[in-house]
Amino acid sequence: MEELVIRDADVVDGSGGPSYRADVVVDGGRIVSIVKEAAAAGCQRPKARRELDAEGLVLSPGFVDMHAHSDLALLRDPDHSAKAAQGVTLEVIGQDGLSYAPVDDRTLGEVRRAIAGWNGYGDDIDFDWRTVGEYLDRLDRGIAVNAAYLVPQGTVRALAVGWEDREATPRELDRMRQLVAEGMEQGAVGMSSGLTYTPGMYAKDAELTELCRVVASYGGYYCPHHRSYGAGALEAYREMVALTREAGCSLHLAHATMNFGVNKGRAPELLALLDEALAAGADISLDTYPYTPGCTTLAAMLPSWASEGGPERVIERLADEETAERIRHDLEVTGSDGCHGVPIEWDTIEISGVGDPALADYVGRTVQESADRRGEAPWVTARGLLLADRLAPTILQHVGHEENVRAIMRHRVHTGGSDGILQGAKPHPRAYGTFPHYLGHYVRELGVLSLEECVAHLTSRPAARLRLPDRGLVREGYVADLVLFDPVTVAAGSSFAEPRVLPTGIPYVLVDGRFVIEDGRRTDALAGRAVRRTPA
Repeated sequence: MEELVIRDADVVDGSGGPSYRADVVVDGGRIVSIVKEAAAAGCQRPKARRELDAEGLVLSPGFVDMHAHSDLALLRDPDHSAKAAQGVTLEVIGQDGLSYAPVDDRTLGEVRRAIAGWNGYGDDIDFDWRTVGEYLDRLDRGIAVNAAYLVPQGTVRALAVGWEDREATPRELDRMRQLVAEGMEQGAVGMSSGLTYTPGMYAKDAELTELCRVVASYGGYYCPHHRSYGAGALEAYREMVALTREAGCSLHLAHATMNFGVNKGRAPELLALLDEALAAGADISLDTYPYTPGCTTLAAMLPSWASEGGPERVIERLADEETAERIRHDLEVTGSDGCHGVPIEWDTIEISGVGDPALADYVGRTVQESADRRGEAPWVTARGLLLADRLAPTILQHVGHEENVRAIMRHRVHTGGSDGILQGAKPHPRAYGTFPHYLGHYVRELGVLSLEECVAHLTSRPAARLRLPDRGLVREGYVADLVLFDPVTVAAGSSFAEPRVLPTGIPYVLVDGRFVIEDGRRTDALAGRAVRRTPA
């Protein structure tokens, strides 16, 4: 007898087609049968060792978080309710060009310092891996939800070239090609870049094109955090489209927003650019989170020249009065490339987390507010905080536009990605709320998307981008990564005031046929594993 039958569910199967009522049978981690309208037809109903009454609930494929920063959280926190409780059954990590494989001992230490604001320094982690394959093997020991990995181009550059702002030598480029190829062979699904973060930003287009050719040869995709989301954003999008078309590589645009005052109301221009490329045969997808503020580290705002050489050199420059004044001028007058070419507005920069608990008074206040309280210029406050916390502070950047958010999420190649940073005392609520916020706010309350459309955006579309032939749909033979939610009550519990509150209306989540959320509570199941690239 089969393990589980989910009775009388309203199935929204991920295809975008209309819902239907059915009994769905799960056994051995897969969907083994779907009996539509069983009760109404009076036919023999399937039986199983366990029956779950899904009356009033929607059954859909598990949600895919196409942009996650859970690289260490998956290892640190077996509970991982921040994602499991949202119905997320697969996260794509290794984002923005910086993660923890492939590395050597030197590079690992540098990367840990550089992205401590994203993931913590990792003192509680046993870094017993160095290659992509070894990291994926570590995930295979058991994690809350599944994870796919992107080879981080910035980490690859740090390993082969270092943190200097210069072109790679032919030998170094060959080494980078080799590292990307090895990562893909070991199971990565593509490559990411952070082109406003060092050292990835130092790569010219020709270098990136060569690495994308390697990714394309394995059937993977390129996922860039491109060179600007502010001034010059459209040019930056065009650059990525042209680069990947030259390389013959699929393109997935990370957190594809149009932010800052210069881009208010300009989402249609971005979508027209994408439509033109798609009509010409480009393979493009994108992800967004359903909120207006962004989230990153305070150090990411600095100009690229100030970040050359790695984290310790940044601290040295900040400590030097003359150099610090140059940094201030770039930030406040010129428009730092780290701040997307737009002069920084300190009243939009809210501190969301710090590494040193003694600095907690900054959290929840903008830099301008803290400066006013201290009776000093905001740059003095920001500089002092960066030095005192050794570049660890994370920020919310309140620079988005609601009309752009809604326009982009309607596009046919759109997928959902939280860009969720779980670190810090007051993280962005998207880390805990992205997927129920889509369903509750943008589907039920605003009607921006229909329920069937939205579920397709969060399930089958990302599964297709990841080349996963048996995930992303409720289909017989597919992996039983499933979520049951109440369409009337599903909502994000997290807010900017209280960001670590779990959602409501998602009572059941299954990963590989095992309940990770049952009756609204996290079980002790560690059903997730590394999801490796499907060979082309």
